Amino acid sequence: MRTALVIGTGLIGTSAALALAARGVVVHLADHDPEQARTAAALGAGTDEAPEGQVDLAIVAAPPAHVAATLADAMRRGVARGYLDVASVKGGPRRELEALGLDLTPYIGTHPMSGREKSGPLAASGDLFEGRPWVLTPTRDTDTEVLNLALELVSHCRAVPVVMDADAHDRAVALVSHMPHLVSSMVAARLEHAEETAVRLCGQGIRDVTRIAASDPRMWIDILSANPGPVADLLADVSADLDETVQALRALQSSDEDKRREGATGIEDVLRRGNAGQVRVPGKHGSAPRVYEVVAVLIDDQPGQLARIFADAGMAGVNIEDVRIEHATGQQAGLVQLMVEPKAVPVLSAALRERGWALRQ
Repeated sequence: MRTALVIGTGLIGTSAALALAARGVVVHLADHDPEQARTAAALGAGTDEAPEGQVDLAIVAAPPAHVAATLADAMRRGVARGYLDVASVKGGPRRELEALGLDLTPYIGTHPMSGREKSGPLAASGDLFEGRPWVLTPTRDTDTEVLNLALELVSHCRAVPVVMDADAHDRAVALVSHMPHLVSSMVAARLEHAEETAVRLCGQGIRDVTRIAASDPRMWIDILSANPGPVADLLADVSADLDETVQALRALQSSDEDKRREGATGIEDVLRRGNAGQVRVPGKHGSAPRVYEVVAVLIDDQPGQLARIFADAGMAGVNIEDVRIEHATGQQAGLVQLMVEPKAVPVLSAALRERGWALRQ
């Protein structure tokens, strides 16, 4: 791939353009908002000038509701040898293109499974997709050259290609992305009118659950409008679990010992099912999940503290597998939880204490 046209310079489009430009691909940028394309160009994602001739690959990074129309326009103008989109829903856009009577041999639907709570070109990063799954949904009609161009794009972005059927993809993202986002938003909505004294008690748990609720509502209306059925089915299942959990909690309030026992059993059931589901979430780099142990370090909220901890861990020969930070309410201090292999705990703990760090047992 020597040339590409990115149509839509938001977070995903600009991130892909940055990755391609870094690999020497000549990238042309287009957007319904010319100012946004100019911003992406200023970031080094390419040029906002139109290509003089046909490019190798056109990448449509428009919202799901506009993908089919944008693709159809580009394909009718013959701007590229191959076409793909990066929308989060795959079945609907393809059916819309089929209804328009277009030749779909030069097209493949794709979806990079990566993103951020922020949107727009200023939130973009050339390494956004690194190590993340990138779904490809070819059909029997997809031209081999187009599939190869898509695979080359995935390689340049350092993502991991995953081939799926379009409708199977839509059911899968409803489960792992769309439904969780709505649940996160519903939990966060409980905080909107909560008393300030209660909100001040927020810890890492509520931050984890509500983090993705910060995303742009307009973007999510587009996404959910393109995949409402599978999401509604999943939320119906969640609703049934909620009803049973509410009944179990009410039973725990009863003065009847048998009802309290029944309620405790119901709560234990949902918690255990949660355990069983959580352990299926892939670990680092998509590998099987692993159990790590925590070394908790107390730090001051000052520049360079995290860098020092990581440097000291590196000098001890310990790899930090994951990290979480809890900020102390009302204090300029926090707790850094370093996740490491169990055998590394005594080595890291001793090294950090030797270098003056305070560890919490």
